[in-house]
Parts: sequence; C-alpha cells; structure tokens
Amino acid sequence: MTVDVRTYTGSATKIDEAEITALRTNLRGTICLPGDAGYDSARSVWNAMIDRRPAMIIQAAGTADVIQTVNFTRDHGCALAVRGGGHNITGNAVCEGGVMLDLSHMRSVHVDPDARRAQVEAGALLGDVDKETQAFGLTVPVGINATTGIAGLTLGGGFGWTSRKLGLTIDNLISVDIVTADGQFRRADATRNADLFWAVRGGGGNFGVVTSFEFQLHPLGPQVVAGLLVHPLDAAAELIPQYRSLVAAAPDELTCWLVLRKAPPAPFIPSDWHNKEVMIIALCYCGSVEDGQDAAAPFQALGKPVVDLVSPHSFVGWQSAFDPLLTPGARNYWKSHDFKDFTDAAGSVVIEAIRRLPTEECEVFVGHLGARVNRVASDATAFSRRDVQFIVNVHTRWRDSAQDATCIAWARGLFDALTPHATGSVYVNFMPDDEVDRVRGAYGANYDRLAAIKQRYDPVNLFRLNQNIHT
Repeated sequence: MTVDVRTYTGSATKIDEAEITALRTNLRGTICLPGDAGYDSARSVWNAMIDRRPAMIIQAAGTADVIQTVNFTRDHGCALAVRGGGHNITGNAVCEGGVMLDLSHMRSVHVDPDARRAQVEAGALLGDVDKETQAFGLTVPVGINATTGIAGLTLGGGFGWTSRKLGLTIDNLISVDIVTADGQFRRADATRNADLFWAVRGGGGNFGVVTSFEFQLHPLGPQVVAGLLVHPLDAAAELIPQYRSLVAAAPDELTCWLVLRKAPPAPFIPSDWHNKEVMIIALCYCGSVEDGQDAAAPFQALGKPVVDLVSPHSFVGWQSAFDPLLTPGARNYWKSHDFKDFTDAAGSVVIEAIRRLPTEECEVFVGHLGARVNRVASDATAFSRRDVQFIVNVHTRWRDSAQDATCIAWARGLFDALTPHATGSVYVNFMPDDEVDRVRGAYGANYDRLAAIKQRYDPVNLFRLNQNIHT
C-alpha cells in the first residue's frame, strides 16, 4: 500500500507503507491517516471555512518528533503544515494532501517565579499561559482570546491588554528552541543564532518549527480594573473624538479598545438591547486596582452607556472574557488596517458599515497600541510597525456557507473604504490567505533582511504555508 502525498511544489509523490511504519516506530507521538479514528477532529481548526484533508497528520509529543517529521517531509519533498493552536484566520495549520505536523499535544508551561521566566511549549494556548503565570502573580503580554495558540501569536508579534505597558509578546521573548529545515535543533537568543532570533520575532513560521518559547514575566494581578462600557451606535460619532482625546493622554498602563457590532444576547446586557447596534469601549488597566479605577473614570464619564461593567476583575477571567464570541465552528474572514490615528473620517466609515452588518456575529474592533510598543526601534525585531497607534480589524463571522460571498464582500468593501485613512501596513496575524501581495508591506524595510535569513535557513522554502517570505 502507498499513500499519495502532495509535494511542496504542488506535484504528487507516493510514500510506501514500510516508510510510514518506520517513521511511526521512531515517534513518541502518533500518525493519523484518513479513515483513522480522530482524523477529522485532528484536521479541524478554529475557522470553519477551512476544510482540508492532509494525507498524514503527525501528532508530535516532543522535539524529537518534530526533528523526525521535518527530516521526513524534506527528504520526500512533502508539503508541510505546522499546527500550534490552529486559530490563525488563514488555516495554514492544515494543508490539502500534504503532511500536517500537529504540536497541539505539546502544552507544557513551566514558570520560574524567582527568575520571573516561563518556558512554554509550542502547542500551549494563551489560557494555559495565563493560568500558570497568574498562579504566581505574573504575566507575559499575549492576545485577548484564551483559545489562541501561543506559537502563532508570538511568531507574528503578539499584542493584547498589557502591551502598552509591557510591550509586544516578542519584546518579552528571551529565547526559542527551533528545528530548522535541515532537521537541526537550534537555540536562538540574543547571542546564539542571533539572526534567527531576530527573524522569528515577527517573521512568522518561515524559519523553522519553534518547539519552545522562553518568556520574561512581569508582576500583575490577580485582579485588574477592566470591563466594558456599552453605548448605542447612534452615540459613536460624538464619542469617538472624546475617546481619541482620552487615549492620547492615557497612561501606559491603560489600554482601551473599541468594538462596534450588534450587542450579543449576553446576560450582562439589558435584553431590550440584544442584537442592536452598539459601540463598546473595552478597557484594562495594567497596574494597581486603585490607580486603575482613577484611570478608568474619565471613560466611564463619557456619554450615557447602556451598561457600565468596568470594575475589578480576575485578570485570568478578563483574558477569556471574549471567548464566548469567538468559539470554533463559525466561518470567519478578516481584513485589517494599521492606523497612526483613528480619525473622525475613519470612524464615520466604520459606523456606516455597522449599520449594514451582514450577520449578527460580525464586528469591527479598534485595537489600541502605542506607548511601550512604539519605543522599540523598527529594525530591532522583524516586527517593523512600531509607529502604529491603532489596528482596525474587520471581523466577518457567519454560519451558513451560502452567505460566504455576501460576508466577504462586506469585509472587503469596508476595508477598501478605510484604505485612504490607513498607513498601508498590516499585522501578519490578521491577514487572510488572499493577501499575499501585502506580505512585503507588512515587513517594510525589514523584508530584505528577512528574505536573506530565510534563504540561509530554508533555501528550498519547506516552510511556505504561512505569510511567506521568499527571495
């Protein structure tokens, strides 16, 4: 018996059963083939638009399995997809007809509270990291959805509620363990393989398979001032200029996002507002509860909110507060822009689009950056976009495939309308798979250096299922 496998150049190759048996014998983990129990669940990812069938899924138990898989796929010329958390919008964690390397069973998080460091395996989710670090009153900046994978988030840059105070996720990365395309295990940090370390801090999965991340941790929690202020959409045009003035003067510890959508039917929102268009101010203070209450007060004084949910919260709880709106199983499509200023004109474009939402789950969020994120030189890491103050993500979400064209068209239309107000750059973790033309712009002046490092460590472009960097 042979297995037909797609190569990374798009052709087909055959792998005989004896070779698969030999590989299986050398693994601590497992190989899952089409028809095996668990195959369909293993190939499923967060975005339900992704329905690809790998020829082989290798579920790694550790670094040795990763080395075996990289060598096997390189020697056979197989297309290789690498799954961490499986949350990325493009679905690059799964390939059609190739080999999928599944790291999701590698979820160890080890915290050294004295050194304030954490060693995190590549399959860990943000919730794993938050729960383990918060047991010691520590944190590392990560994203806002607990089911996101730490690997993809970090390799693309990583930002969330604590980034204005503590920097991007990559700004707190001390070292990585990585298996490169030649099957070699390498430790990369500021002194060892420094060029590789520079590249993985924002350059995505282009340079190898990171098996473990070492992070610097910071004191925070266990409680923070955080929460939501829900306003009628009709008040948004008046509130956005006031919001902009307040965030311009906000301390580094305060992060304040906007979310425009239909109010979800959640118990904390009055029932007569369910499914009505709203603008939500979501904020978190990365410091003491007392100082947080003072910093939040001017935002709480804005307008007449439908509901004010800003108060002390468990930081772990706040980190997963949006999870119910982002569960797996829905179809998702994103379009994103960077902004140096979220102007009234840009706000008007978004407000008008929210009045035409194609489904009740669609939303637009305005992520608030600046502060510590912008105090790092643009060439210090592969992540070059250090002048960005806001990231606007058009998040289209729906259930019925018959709505694909309508929902995608709405997202693209809003994206196009916002383009004159944006910088032209983009966050790689928010790029859908139809934006290959934006990859160079995402890295700006750092692209050529990244391409040279890519050529050194992956000359055949084995790791191409990503926002691909190439010469």
